[in-house]
Amino acid sequence: MKKLIIGLVLSLMLLTMFSACSTTNELVFADAGWDSIKFHNAVAGFIATNAFGYDNWREVSGTTPITHQGTLTGEINVHMEEWTDNISTYQQDLEDGKLKEVGINFDDNYQGFYVPRYVIEGDAERGIEPMAPDLKTVQDLKKYKDVFPDDEQPDKGRIYGAIPGWEIDNIMHNKYLYNGLDENFNYFRPGSDPALSAALSGAYEKGEPVVGYYWEPTWLLGKYDFVLLEDHPYDPTKPEEYAEGKTECPPVRVTIAVSNEFFEKDPEYCVFLSKYRSSSQLTSEALAHIQETGDNHMDTAKWYLKKYDEFLDDWLDPDKAQLIRDALK
Repeated sequence: MKKLIIGLVLSLMLLTMFSACSTTNELVFADAGWDSIKFHNAVAGFIATNAFGYDNWREVSGTTPITHQGTLTGEINVHMEEWTDNISTYQQDLEDGKLKEVGINFDDNYQGFYVPRYVIEGDAERGIEPMAPDLKTVQDLKKYKDVFPDDEQPDKGRIYGAIPGWEIDNIMHNKYLYNGLDENFNYFRPGSDPALSAALSGAYEKGEPVVGYYWEPTWLLGKYDFVLLEDHPYDPTKPEEYAEGKTECPPVRVTIAVSNEFFEKDPEYCVFLSKYRSSSQLTSEALAHIQETGDNHMDTAKWYLKKYDEFLDDWLDPDKAQLIRDALK
């Protein structure tokens, strides 16, 4: 019996050691809850397992503050989308050496009031004539309240605002008031992202005029041709003017960050991350692919890497680029 117990203990110890070893070659990404970060995780994860020798990769889910904190503590190895303006401590954490910023994923993400391009230019293929040919700026909207009627109050136009509870909703409402749009328009809050996207996409599919808040990158702006209305230039020395709705919404630097421990552990993979670069347009295109096809994030990552094969040469050494091409066959 004693030998049996000793044997069982040894077996359990070996099993524990094996389990521990099986997870040491795992890469952990942040999942802050939106589709674009899941997509970029899939691209970087596919490359990690097929070119850098990782056995697997997984995501740790949480809010923006939680996933950022997870990167600081080392629970998360890689954060593919640090929305720097949305993390109050980001710059200080960086200066204090609590994490490493290895690159910029994209910094051309915009938000504001959008209209379908056919509203301004028309669409001959769809038989749509221009409805507001001189519409270019937020201020120009005052001339076109009849183009964007509010069905519930026909004597006024309707502007779809942002989601209640989002800080940008306060800013967009301030913009609406600052530009005197309240005289001729109602500011309508849809209540949720699905409700807002349904209002804009529904109007687009019907070829109807619509104006509303949206942001990049998103599947909606990847699938449909919307135009961002111009506004007064943003002055970084006067950020309060942006909060008051007096200027355009500035783009946010969306960076790729890694934990200090991971930066020391795998500098080669961090070099790849430093070369990784996308854009709002490319990310929106990938999200639109998910929306239209029903593909999951990994299938979309493979589709993306095949379509933009040249990125492999920008990001990777030739031998590793070939490993990815072989894995995609």
